[in-house]
Amino acid sequence: MYAVITGASSGIGEQFAKRLAKEGYDLILVARRRERLTALSDKLKATHKELKCDIFTADLMQLDECQRLSDYLEEKDIEIFINNADVNVRAVHFLTKKLLKQMRVKDRGFILNVASSAGLIPAGPYMAAYYASKAYVASLSRAVACELRQSHSHVYVGCLCPGPVDTEFNDVANVRFALKGISAEYCANYAIDRMMKHKTVIVPTLRMKLATTCGRFLPQSLYIKIVSHQQKKKWHID
Repeated sequence: MYAVITGASSGIGEQFAKRLAKEGYDLILVARRRERLTALSDKLKATHKELKCDIFTADLMQLDECQRLSDYLEEKDIEIFINNADVNVRAVHFLTKKLLKQMRVKDRGFILNVASSAGLIPAGPYMAAYYASKAYVASLSRAVACELRQSHSHVYVGCLCPGPVDTEFNDVANVRFALKGISAEYCANYAIDRMMKHKTVIVPTLRMKLATTCGRFLPQSLYIKIVSHQQKKKWHID
């Protein structure tokens, strides 16, 4: 059985690949950078001698590339699909729908969509599009998970909603966090452990759990102002 990880070339995606290889899954690694995927595949196969590790290069910002990946996966026995590539809304929706259809036929499988704790907050001024896109991922995942439970399906859909995670993406995007980030390895391992227990919304740290839970009891306008203050301070916007 295969585990598929999009955005597998670095960061959380790479750590997902390492953990799932250790768990005995064959892998399909998806990302834009073939050289990164090849290096990771070689490293994993050197450690896990029986591992089958396929590489699929694609830019999932393009819907036709999502379709090409979906077509490729149709003939594979997919047990786990991790929607980790940093492309929200359209690609996540498309791939969740396609893989869910495939898994429901077998009545088994796991789909984990990587969102953010930002997706559990009403809005994020000064990072408005980011917060909104992550909210879509979280909302989609929770709604589909509810539908699956009500239909007594054995297929799992959930979302990973971490706070800050230390990855190279942050340096490339020039992102600075107000809170200390967790390691990508810890994030991925925590997510897999909770996914296997069928936890729908996975928040890796107590601090972020408290922040997102306590925020529910505040008036939304006040909560948004607090988030606005933090974002404005972080980005030094006048």
